[in-house]
Amino acid sequence: MLHEEYPPPEELREAIKCFWHNRWDFGEQPGSFEVMPDGYAEIIFSFGSVMRDGAALPSPFLMGLLNQPVVFNAAGRLEIIGVRCYPWTVFDLLGLAPVNGVHTLEHLIAQLQLSLARYVQAGDIDAALGVLRRYFQPKQADSMLAKAGEAMRSAGGAMPVSEVAAAAHATVRTLERKFKQSSGHTVKDVSGLMRFEQARNRLWHAPQTNLAALAQELGYTDQSHLSREFKRYSGVAPSAFARKAKAQAESEGFVAFVQAPAGAKP
Repeated sequence: MLHEEYPPPEELREAIKCFWHNRWDFGEQPGSFEVMPDGYAEIIFSFGSVMRDGAALPSPFLMGLLNQPVVFNAAGRLEIIGVRCYPWTVFDLLGLAPVNGVHTLEHLIAQLQLSLARYVQAGDIDAALGVLRRYFQPKQADSMLAKAGEAMRSAGGAMPVSEVAAAAHATVRTLERKFKQSSGHTVKDVSGLMRFEQARNRLWHAPQTNLAALAQELGYTDQSHLSREFKRYSGVAPSAFARKAKAQAESEGFVAFVQAPAGAKP
């Protein structure tokens, strides 16, 4: 599997984390890939057949915040171009009401599918990304939410809501109301996903990581707290996830897609 990430233009960085491109060749036999929860919402353009629960997914589709892994099926060659957005900005960016999970994206952005497909078929991913960059017009982000989001990201999701509100120069009540309106989730919901994402990435890339030390590093109360939260979002205990990661490293069958850790070179 090829995975590449590309930073957005400066004027879009308060709304979009990155653009990304994946390429798989599953061969003649259908394969599976699992998308794990994280602290982002994704706009997904697919080029090839993507199935979920036996039904083909139209392109593009939207993945709001997930609270459990989602498994997709595909066969042959599959390429995906994604727009990774912050959950408190994506719906305002698209002019849509917040939704969770996987949804068909009935929006004007769907008109980009044909032009993107031509560039992807020609192997010109840079040109395809140029189409997307030009589509998203710079939009003034809500300053309160931007400050809150920056504080949450800097703390890795380990900052209490009261401190997030203070960083955003808002009351807890006002911040929670605006956050819920923009993302469909509470500050605590998104903070929990951010922290899970860090634990998930660490165990995926370093399955031998000591869980007690990881819990302390990420601001969990203790190892039991980490284990409960991890199982809540992944469906398995962190030790089982680490074993799966180790087995995946030795196999080319089932693929689990997790975002590259912060600071990784695309």
